[in-house]
Amino acid sequence: MVGVERSFLTDVPFPVTLEAPVPQISVDYSPSLDGSFDRRELGEAINRLAVETIAARPEGCKTVFRRTDPEVVVGYGERTDAQVFVQFRIFPGRSAEAKTALTEGVLALLAAQLKPAPGERLHLAVDVRDMDREVYRNTAIEG
Repeated sequence: MVGVERSFLTDVPFPVTLEAPVPQISVDYSPSLDGSFDRRELGEAINRLAVETIAARPEGCKTVFRRTDPEVVVGYGERTDAQVFVQFRIFPGRSAEAKTALTEGVLALLAAQLKPAPGERLHLAVDVRDMDREVYRNTAIEG
Protein backbone atom coordinates (compact mmCIF):
# COMPACT_ATOMS: atom_id res chain seq x y z
CA MET A 1 0.00 0.00 0.00
CA VAL A 2 1.16 3.46 -0.84
CA GLY A 3 0.71 6.44 1.47
CA VAL A 4 -1.19 9.33 -0.06
CA GLU A 5 0.40 12.74 0.07
CA ARG A 6 -2.03 15.04 -1.65
CA SER A 7 -2.98 18.43 -0.28
CA PHE A 8 -6.69 17.56 -0.14
CA LEU A 9 -5.91 14.76 2.34
CA THR A 10 -3.53 16.62 4.66
CA ASP A 11 -6.18 17.32 7.31
CA VAL A 12 -7.64 13.80 7.39
CA PRO A 13 -7.50 12.56 11.01
CA PHE A 14 -6.72 8.92 10.11
CA PRO A 15 -4.02 7.09 8.16
CA VAL A 16 -4.91 6.95 4.48
CA THR A 17 -3.55 4.34 2.08
CA LEU A 18 -4.28 3.53 -1.52
CA GLU A 19 -5.11 -0.08 -2.27
CA ALA A 20 -5.61 -2.15 -5.38
CA PRO A 21 -8.67 -0.25 -6.55
CA VAL A 22 -10.63 -2.52 -8.85
CA PRO A 23 -12.75 -4.29 -9.68
CA GLN A 24 -15.68 -2.93 -7.73
CA ILE A 25 -18.33 -5.64 -7.93
CA SER A 26 -22.00 -5.28 -6.99
CA VAL A 27 -24.46 -8.16 -6.77
CA ASP A 28 -28.09 -7.06 -6.56
CA TYR A 29 -30.45 -9.92 -5.75
CA SER A 30 -34.14 -10.45 -5.10
CA PRO A 31 -35.17 -11.19 -1.50
CA SER A 32 -36.83 -14.44 -2.55
CA LEU A 33 -33.28 -15.79 -2.91
CA ASP A 34 -32.42 -15.14 0.76
CA GLY A 35 -31.00 -18.26 2.33
CA SER A 36 -30.78 -20.10 -1.00
CA PHE A 37 -27.09 -19.34 -1.56
CA ASP A 38 -23.96 -18.56 0.43
CA ARG A 39 -23.00 -14.95 -0.32
CA ARG A 40 -19.41 -15.33 0.86
CA GLU A 41 -18.87 -18.46 -1.24
CA LEU A 42 -20.42 -16.82 -4.30
CA GLY A 43 -18.43 -13.62 -3.74
CA GLU A 44 -15.16 -15.55 -3.52
CA ALA A 45 -16.02 -17.48 -6.70
CA ILE A 46 -16.85 -14.23 -8.54
CA ASN A 47 -13.56 -12.71 -7.34
CA ARG A 48 -11.64 -15.78 -8.59
CA LEU A 49 -13.28 -15.43 -12.00
CA ALA A 50 -12.22 -11.77 -12.14
CA VAL A 51 -8.63 -12.76 -11.36
CA GLU A 52 -8.67 -15.54 -13.98
CA THR A 53 -10.40 -13.68 -16.82
CA ILE A 54 -9.49 -9.99 -16.57
CA ALA A 55 -6.22 -10.28 -14.62
CA ALA A 56 -7.60 -8.51 -11.56
CA ARG A 57 -5.48 -8.66 -8.42
CA PRO A 58 -7.17 -10.69 -5.66
CA GLU A 59 -6.78 -7.87 -3.14
CA GLY A 60 -8.47 -5.49 -5.58
CA CYS A 61 -11.66 -7.55 -5.88
CA LYS A 62 -14.32 -6.07 -3.65
CA THR A 63 -17.77 -7.65 -3.92
CA VAL A 64 -20.82 -6.22 -2.20
CA PHE A 65 -24.23 -7.92 -2.05
CA ARG A 66 -27.37 -5.79 -2.03
CA ARG A 67 -30.81 -7.20 -1.37
CA THR A 68 -33.23 -5.38 -3.65
CA ASP A 69 -36.84 -4.40 -3.30
CA PRO A 70 -39.09 -7.48 -3.23
CA GLU A 71 -40.93 -6.48 -6.38
CA VAL A 72 -39.40 -7.44 -9.71
CA VAL A 73 -41.70 -6.69 -12.62
CA VAL A 74 -40.87 -8.10 -16.03
CA GLY A 75 -43.10 -7.24 -18.97
CA TYR A 76 -46.67 -6.91 -17.74
CA GLY A 77 -45.99 -8.88 -14.56
CA GLU A 78 -47.87 -12.05 -15.50
CA ARG A 79 -45.43 -14.20 -13.52
CA THR A 80 -43.50 -14.06 -10.28
CA ASP A 81 -39.95 -13.09 -11.13
CA ALA A 82 -36.65 -12.77 -9.28
CA GLN A 83 -33.45 -11.20 -10.52
CA VAL A 84 -29.72 -11.24 -9.89
CA PHE A 85 -27.71 -8.47 -11.53
CA VAL A 86 -23.93 -8.47 -11.20
CA GLN A 87 -22.06 -5.34 -12.21
CA PHE A 88 -18.29 -4.97 -12.52
CA ARG A 89 -16.63 -1.55 -12.56
CA ILE A 90 -13.08 -1.85 -13.89
CA PHE A 91 -10.36 0.36 -15.32
CA PRO A 92 -10.15 0.48 -19.13
CA GLY A 93 -7.74 -1.71 -21.00
CA ARG A 94 -9.30 -5.18 -20.94
CA SER A 95 -10.22 -6.68 -24.28
CA ALA A 96 -13.81 -7.38 -25.27
CA GLU A 97 -12.87 -11.06 -25.24
CA ALA A 98 -11.70 -10.90 -21.61
CA LYS A 99 -14.85 -9.03 -20.55
CA THR A 100 -17.01 -11.55 -22.40
CA ALA A 101 -15.20 -14.44 -20.71
CA LEU A 102 -15.91 -12.78 -17.36
CA THR A 103 -19.62 -12.20 -18.03
CA GLU A 104 -20.13 -15.70 -19.42
CA GLY A 105 -18.24 -17.26 -16.51
CA VAL A 106 -20.26 -15.35 -13.93
CA LEU A 107 -23.55 -16.25 -15.67
CA ALA A 108 -22.57 -19.94 -15.60
CA LEU A 109 -21.61 -19.64 -11.94
CA LEU A 110 -24.92 -17.96 -11.05
CA ALA A 111 -26.92 -20.57 -12.96
CA ALA A 112 -25.10 -23.35 -11.11
CA GLN A 113 -25.46 -21.84 -7.63
CA LEU A 114 -28.87 -20.13 -7.67
CA LYS A 115 -32.24 -21.77 -8.01
CA PRO A 116 -35.56 -19.94 -8.21
CA ALA A 117 -38.37 -20.69 -5.81
CA PRO A 118 -41.10 -22.98 -7.16
CA GLY A 119 -43.24 -21.08 -9.67
CA GLU A 120 -40.70 -18.26 -9.93
CA ARG A 121 -38.62 -17.30 -12.95
CA LEU A 122 -35.06 -16.16 -12.20
CA HIS A 123 -33.41 -13.56 -14.45
CA LEU A 124 -29.61 -13.43 -14.39
CA ALA A 125 -27.56 -10.57 -15.85
CA VAL A 126 -23.92 -9.49 -15.76
CA ASP A 127 -22.45 -6.20 -16.97
CA VAL A 128 -18.87 -4.91 -17.11
CA ARG A 129 -18.27 -1.16 -17.28
CA ASP A 130 -15.08 0.85 -17.54
CA MET A 131 -14.43 3.55 -14.95
CA ASP A 132 -12.67 6.84 -15.54
CA ARG A 133 -9.17 6.24 -14.17
CA GLU A 134 -8.53 9.99 -14.00
CA VAL A 135 -11.26 10.72 -11.47
CA TYR A 136 -11.81 7.47 -9.57
CA ARG A 137 -10.31 7.37 -6.07
CA ASN A 138 -10.51 4.90 -3.23
CA THR A 139 -8.95 4.44 0.17
CA ALA A 140 -9.02 2.11 3.14
CA ILE A 141 -9.17 3.29 6.73
CA GLU A 142 -7.37 1.09 9.24
CA GLY A 143 -8.94 0.63 12.65
